[in-house]
Amino acid sequence: MGQKVNPKVFRLGTIYNWDSRWFDDKRYSQILLEDYKLRKAIMERLKGAGVSQVEIERSINSIKLTAYVSRPGMVIGRGGAGLEELKKFLEGILFKNKAVKNKTQLDIKIEPIKEPNLDAYLVAKNVSDQLARRLPHKRVMGQAVERAMLSGAKGIRIIIAGRIGGAEIGRREKLQQGTVPLSTIRENISFASVPSLTKKGYVGVKVWINK
Repeated sequence: MGQKVNPKVFRLGTIYNWDSRWFDDKRYSQILLEDYKLRKAIMERLKGAGVSQVEIERSINSIKLTAYVSRPGMVIGRGGAGLEELKKFLEGILFKNKAVKNKTQLDIKIEPIKEPNLDAYLVAKNVSDQLARRLPHKRVMGQAVERAMLSGAKGIRIIIAGRIGGAEIGRREKLQQGTVPLSTIRENISFASVPSLTKKGYVGVKVWINK
């Protein structure tokens, strides 16, 4: 079971909560698309700050955004200037109609990630970026596993697949240390899948971390 299901979706309601929390039976598709655009914009804009997750909570006249980042100082800026800039940027995406802007309040919260080496998305992004820079895959994977285990993980598994190192034939490489039980719902498993766009094509990177 655990092999075929996204580990986060599998644990929704027991360990994890939904990333988008709202209800609307009339404009569902419109709001879903809005959430997607918001997440994509925040992930692009805060790439340097190490953003891992964006939670969106909506009520009648307010939208609350919570971004989890490894370097919060870069986002907030001096005296909160960076946060104000981010707010204006997101309001430009959200409120093209001024009447809606006056009615709706946008609230942005920045939460720090205490241990970036235990966040699957940040580990996968790091591995992906290094593979794109043509660093040797075995060393990159080995260092990521070592850092996670030193940070207190119970186990970590990294799988990369594709034309690794520019090889003619695609293959899979796997590295695991410790235990990663995917079908045990009470285990806190962090999972992420991030593609690495190398010169020879995409190399998929998947990371499971048992916290």
